Amino acid sequence: MGKEKSKLIIGISSRALFDLDESHEIYKKEGLKSYADYQIDNENKTLAPGQAFNLVQKILKINDLYEKSDRVEVILLSRNTSDTGLRVRNSIEDHNLNISRAAFCGGESPHRYVKDFGVHLFLSSSLEDVKLAIESNVAAATIISRSLENQRKSESSLLKIAFDGDAVIFSDESEKVFHEKGLDAFIENEVNAETVLKEGPFKSFLVELNKIQNDFEINQCPIRTALVTARSAPSDKRVIKTLRQWGVRIDESLFLGGMEKNKFLESFDADIFFDDQRKHIMGAIETTTSGHVPYGIKNE
Repeated sequence: MGKEKSKLIIGISSRALFDLDESHEIYKKEGLKSYADYQIDNENKTLAPGQAFNLVQKILKINDLYEKSDRVEVILLSRNTSDTGLRVRNSIEDHNLNISRAAFCGGESPHRYVKDFGVHLFLSSSLEDVKLAIESNVAAATIISRSLENQRKSESSLLKIAFDGDAVIFSDESEKVFHEKGLDAFIENEVNAETVLKEGPFKSFLVELNKIQNDFEINQCPIRTALVTARSAPSDKRVIKTLRQWGVRIDESLFLGGMEKNKFLESFDADIFFDDQRKHIMGAIETTTSGHVPYGIKNE
């Protein structure tokens, strides 16, 4: 049974949580007034789950394992006004999601409230909002849209999160060497490096996940993590040493040496996968909810 601890806080946009594609098309084609009228006319029609809905359900379920108070919290951070956001609020209630805090920002980016709410991870469908959150040193990812018809729902009751390494958990310093000087220089740099890797945008989120993992025996833990990286031996050693020095546990580490990641993510049964390279995200999204982390050399 978990002990009382600090809270893990996830911020999510309405379009990442619910399927708002139809309303977004109205906004793009007919403007804000038509969009607002449409949402108000349909505010009692429950929105269907969006890309990150299953993930949010699983995150909130972790609270069932704690007796006294919520260990995780999900906060809605939306560009809607409270008026047009009433449909989103009604849908949250209809789907029985325990989300009580929200910021409706009336067309402005909600990123400026991310720090105020103490958010550890921000998920949005807006690239601009995500970049602004990362600049504020908050782990953030753009949830990439895909056909919800093919959405694979995880068979596991565990919350399973997969991360790329460089420019996600770690900084992009090694990726820069690879980008500028090629594979041989990258390997030489990693093998000869005396220091551990610098932290990337997702280190702090990984640390918060670890705090929850440490509340439980390993075989009873509700969260399982995986590192899924294109690295291979001998450049894997620096990664292992870095995680050891940080005191961070990753349950599974897949060093793929450039192989495609999508099959491995499916086999791991990931609820979400974070990567800085869009090509890896596009390969994964058919089967796995994926978040693009717009950080580092590959996103300049």
